[in-house]
Amino acid sequence: MSIHFYYKVMKHIVDTAWKGKMKFEVNIDGHSLVLDAETEAGGEDSGPRPKKLMLVALAGCTGMDVVSLLKKMHVNIEDFNVIIEGDLTEEHPKHYTRMHIIYKFKGKKLDPDKLMKAVEMSQDRYCGVSATLNKAVELTYEIQIEE
Repeated sequence: MSIHFYYKVMKHIVDTAWKGKMKFEVNIDGHSLVLDAETEAGGEDSGPRPKKLMLVALAGCTGMDVVSLLKKMHVNIEDFNVIIEGDLTEEHPKHYTRMHIIYKFKGKKLDPDKLMKAVEMSQDRYCGVSATLNKAVELTYEIQIEE
């Protein structure tokens, strides 16, 4: 007798249209985004580079998790930034080897343990972007607190 586990799979589809030279346009959930290369690479610099959007996806995913978790913990933050530092190889294909996440919190009498718990829960349990990238690059993180 064998037992099979079946996972429910959701599919995300992104249709990206070439708009000439190095420019592409994508529609994501009704939001338009233009990707382009710098002029030195044949583009017109009319949008961000695709590779850096991996850093954006990571920052947005974990940032939303942390804000949601802190709200449930009744932690009131005044300001919050997620900064991602990506280490890129010099040789082709240029790719990230490490991403370091800096969570910058601002507020009065913030509990460092609760902040770290929210960050760790995002990294270990909730952030799908972190889970995906962690299979390919080294992910590290730190928290910074400012009153």
